[in-house]
Amino acid sequence: MSEVEKIGIIAKVIGPKKRWRAYKARVKELPGGYRASVEAIERHLMHFVPVDADGNASMFEDLADLFEQAAADGTPIREIVGEDPVEFVEAFAQNYSDGGYVPARARKRLTEDIERAAAEADGAA
Repeated sequence: MSEVEKIGIIAKVIGPKKRWRAYKARVKELPGGYRASVEAIERHLMHFVPVDADGNASMFEDLADLFEQAAADGTPIREIVGEDPVEFVEAFAQNYSDGGYVPARARKRLTEDIERAAAEADGAA
């Protein structure tokens, strides 16, 4: 695979570099449990095949918006993602893409990561 093809694939997965960096900076500013939740969701979303780079970038920006507002309002993480974080993330992703395959271990990891993040956020409140 040529370097140009690799860059094209990366751009398709994460979107334009400038938007990705801005998104990552926003996530870094979130309080601990909220940041950990977004990072867990982000890992899970990387299994979905994006339709286009702009749509995928918008998905991550909207994810940051959602958690920034929730953190500002003091909304518990469980009120955002519900009891089944996999179901939440897959429904969220369907708004932006035709979806993709997510291995069972990735689903389990997301659930465990959200459990830890929610406990961390609840402890900090």
